[in-house]
Amino acid sequence: MNVNVNAVNFEMHKQLEDYIEKKTSRFARHLKENDEVEIRLTVIKPAAQMNKEVQVRIGDMFVEKKCDTFEDGINECIEALDKQIERRKER
Repeated sequence: MNVNVNAVNFEMHKQLEDYIEKKTSRFARHLKENDEVEIRLTVIKPAAQMNKEVQVRIGDMFVEKKCDTFEDGINECIEALDKQIERRKER
């Protein structure tokens, strides 16, 4: 599983990178070794609330959330992707 993280309009710190790595590692059991996880983090308007946008794409699954912090957005995206994966297993 390859994780690609793109930061738009800000400089990402190592702490956030580590957090993303920790959260995405739970998908390793569901994905193949060559699957791509693409994460795009964007600051929309620096002075506004809910100004952080997180987009996560795994294959043909896609989730986009807007939150106050990137950590909250990542958590919400991970939860949504978990639900999508569960639905696929049921099929």
